Amino acid sequence: MNQPSDTYYIGEVLKGNLNAFSILVDRYKSFVYTITYRVVKNEVDAEEVAQETFIKAYQSLKSYKGASKFSTWLYTIAYRKSLDYLKKYKKEVSYSVLETIQDINEIEVDNALKDIEEEERKTIIANSIKELPPDEAVIITLYYYEEKSIKEIVEITNLKADNVKVKLYRSRKKLHSILKHYILPEITRNNGRAI
Repeated sequence: MNQPSDTYYIGEVLKGNLNAFSILVDRYKSFVYTITYRVVKNEVDAEEVAQETFIKAYQSLKSYKGASKFSTWLYTIAYRKSLDYLKKYKKEVSYSVLETIQDINEIEVDNALKDIEEEERKTIIANSIKELPPDEAVIITLYYYEEKSIKEIVEITNLKADNVKVKLYRSRKKLHSILKHYILPEITRNNGRAI
């Protein structure tokens, strides 16, 4: 059975049906949290920013005109709230990206990832994304996990399209380099087999 669209629930909220907003929260809470976590890199802070995101979305719902997808509009709020949080509390986000993007064999890394169990693979990729700078972590997450277009990422991050493309390219390279350090030493220790 098909679920009603976001537009339907937005209309219901604007008519005064507050329960309809809880359906939108349930629909997007996981990914809003993912975006906030990618930026603030702390679970407690990410939860707080995610809550602030939904409060802001609820308060601003009348201003949503449907020019973009509701998810894009909501993720824009989440991203900006996350950046505001870092500025407000002058939080230094730590991430460890290798100083130089090493020459890596991406096929070797991809093949090694395929040999690892799915849950462990997801954990390794998530941990690797955490090591990217916040803006790059968000761009990678939006592009690959949420399958947002470059145009939608531009709208969410307020960056120029060329800048998003460059960051996406560099982020992929950095991510592969980070993944190499997670995976390939493990394979070397086990005579070429992932455990």
